[in-house]
Amino acid sequence: MTTGTRTRHTRRDELGAFLRSRRERIRPEDVGLPPGLRRRTPGLRREEVAQLAGVGVTWYTWLEQGRPINASVQVLDAVARTLRLDATEREHLYRLADLPEVVDLGDERRLDPEVNVILAQLDPLPACVYNSRYDVLAWNGAYGTIFRSVVSAAGCERNVLWRVFALEDCCCPLLNKHEELPQMVATLRAAFAKHVGEPAWTGFVSRLSAASPEFARMWAMHDVARPGVRMKLFQHSAVGLIRMASTSMALSAPPETRIVVYTPTDDESRERLEWLRNHPRASHCPKHDAPQQG
Repeated sequence: MTTGTRTRHTRRDELGAFLRSRRERIRPEDVGLPPGLRRRTPGLRREEVAQLAGVGVTWYTWLEQGRPINASVQVLDAVARTLRLDATEREHLYRLADLPEVVDLGDERRLDPEVNVILAQLDPLPACVYNSRYDVLAWNGAYGTIFRSVVSAAGCERNVLWRVFALEDCCCPLLNKHEELPQMVATLRAAFAKHVGEPAWTGFVSRLSAASPEFARMWAMHDVARPGVRMKLFQHSAVGLIRMASTSMALSAPPETRIVVYTPTDDESRERLEWLRNHPRASHCPKHDAPQQG
């Protein structure tokens, strides 16, 4: 048996055990079924899960037995709803069933409220939460002051890589791009290994490659790196150069997220950052920033 075959068998065995454990934790009365008097095991029977999910009993039985059968996204969605799986459990189910393209669960994987409290307490230090694709998930006031173009963007464009590669240079405050951009792309490439074949990731890379030949060139180099402490140089039109060190700290949930904190490295940078916090309407890019009202 080859390594790939052993891996598939192990994944199917794990899938069957996971489905059984989720099935056994649901009481019949929880889903509108009579409890019955002759249940030898806790939870729902296989045929009950199949009936509630609208799938064949034989098909579901084979799924739990780890047989090599095909499972569509729609059918697994129905099973997940029947078994009342939360977002993390659904992601686990899809991965075990060899359907990694549907694990990007969007808003269902929200940050814990405590994370926003931490971000607020870190102010006046700029801080934010990234996922491994450099989407910005949350931030504090100081971060919003420095990176207004990022936090004001919507949807998939609220992404640091998109902002530094796809926009005009005047909108990007990062000064030492020749040092930092290859490092950021290498970090993205390392994370990409966990998401090969997922439309959310492949689509992002394709769009950014089309928008930026520079990104496409760096991506083709296949360099990999991990997040770490980096020196960032930011040029702001209102105050000039700000030197900051970025420190990355992993969060336990959602998966592949991290808090990044920016610390001024000298008194001049600290004073300039403080001035920007006291003058939040100061424009970074007069050419493209929307005029401030009031």
